[in-house]
Amino acid sequence: MELKLNRPICFFDLETTGIDVARDRIVEIAILKIYPNGNKESKTWLVNPTISIPPQSTAVHGITNEKVANEPTFKELASQVYAMIKDSDLAGFNSDRFDIPLLAEELLRAEVDFDMKNRVSVDVQTIFHKKEERTLSAAYRFYCNETLENAHSAMADTTATYEILKAQLDRYEDLENNMNTLAEFTTRKKSVDFAGFIALNEEGKEIFTFGKHKGALVDDVLEREPGYFGWIQNADFPLYTKKVLTAIKLRKLSTKF
Repeated sequence: MELKLNRPICFFDLETTGIDVARDRIVEIAILKIYPNGNKESKTWLVNPTISIPPQSTAVHGITNEKVANEPTFKELASQVYAMIKDSDLAGFNSDRFDIPLLAEELLRAEVDFDMKNRVSVDVQTIFHKKEERTLSAAYRFYCNETLENAHSAMADTTATYEILKAQLDRYEDLENNMNTLAEFTTRKKSVDFAGFIALNEEGKEIFTFGKHKGALVDDVLEREPGYFGWIQNADFPLYTKKVLTAIKLRKLSTKF
């Protein structure tokens, strides 16, 4: 089943120096862009992360420090990456919890003002886990009856994810071929920032999900303890979390005048 699209959707996958969204860096990014008319465009970039790639990460994806030493940095590539995704919804395998948050961090570090306004994300892993509980390779075998060659190659994983989503739509009649519906189905929780430090409560108001103010309204904490904002801004939180908190603070200040 082909995807029903109102706008382009970009399937993408990252290979990285590690799994810490705030600290780790991209070493390879692959994007497969699907247009509403069925046309496709793909691009893969190797990236110099500007930090050392740990041996345990190289063991997963096979990318060494020597391999990327002469490749462009993400900052040098950011405008090309953003140009490809800026008009599109996003999709990936475990993308909501890892790939999108880390991509957002890299774009913000490169001074590209990325956010998810006016777009949705579809996490194919969540559909898979809700339905079958498997890994990407097993998902590809289960849904497509194929063996995933070159696993942990960014483009191989990206293409497999695209094929899996189409097969999932064929298999599950209750899954609507609509990106907004799929995005809602694959959303695990109502996070305001990608990392989940700020979420929405049942009344749709922002709350902190961690630390001494866990469960408290963000507006109330900023009112009672103004220094908490500064502490988060200076601590090792993701840039996107800091951006979201700044927007909440500015909104709060604007309502006073």
